[in-house]
Amino acid sequence: MARVARRLTITGQVQGVWYRAWAVETAQDLGLTGWVRNRSDGSVEAVVEGDETVIERFISLAHIGSPAARVDRVAIDDVADGGHQDFTKRTTV
Repeated sequence: MARVARRLTITGQVQGVWYRAWAVETAQDLGLTGWVRNRSDGSVEAVVEGDETVIERFISLAHIGSPAARVDRVAIDDVADGGHQDFTKRTTV
């Protein structure tokens, strides 16, 4: 299957509640690559790359997130595959 990539912007109570750590662990468990970071506006941004079916599973889980998170919205955009080899946390922008 072809690799695809999606950018997610997650809003709600998603910073300071281990959301990024949850995203890294979940993406790695699913075999996805990409990255996740906090944004200065209080949202979390992630780029996930891999099989489309697996990305859809990650997106479904992203609506829940870490146990302490409260996700209000997950906005999804198609992006170019960046060819990442793993899934990492990035610094806040």
